[in-house]
Amino acid sequence: MTRQREIRLDRIASHMDGQIQDLVKLATFKWTKQVIEETPVFSLDNYSEEELAGMPMFFKVNGKTVPLKKALLKRPTGGTLKGAWQTDVSKPYIGRITNTTEYAEPVCYGTNLPPSWKGQFRTRQSPGTRPGFPDLIGKELEPWISQQYERIKRRS
Repeated sequence: MTRQREIRLDRIASHMDGQIQDLVKLATFKWTKQVIEETPVFSLDNYSEEELAGMPMFFKVNGKTVPLKKALLKRPTGGTLKGAWQTDVSKPYIGRITNTTEYAEPVCYGTNLPPSWKGQFRTRQSPGTRPGFPDLIGKELEPWISQQYERIKRRS
């Protein structure tokens, strides 16, 4: 005896739509988790006395004054940058992660470096931080997202 399954064609689009929106949310949260794990944590223990003495309290990023040493001295155990990642999945097909910490751009992307870095991207993580790691993680997730999408198509 064969079993029949009835599918109302007028409901397929909304069913797939909901699953794809769920995939966008899941991928965005997975992306955020990986970015947080890879975000370096600054600590006073990572700097020598000489490096701290030569580090400016502030530097300019696109004309805006940014506290670097001041932030490090204020919270010596670090974690400010790591804890500032925000996830936004409020739009149906768009997942976004952001970090509004003033020094996120130099640390995460290696651009607008403070003068004390002497034009060289460097963080004290071991292993070292990859410049542009948030975008690189997003690229690395693309095969997983494609695989999940194929699973959704097969199930529907």
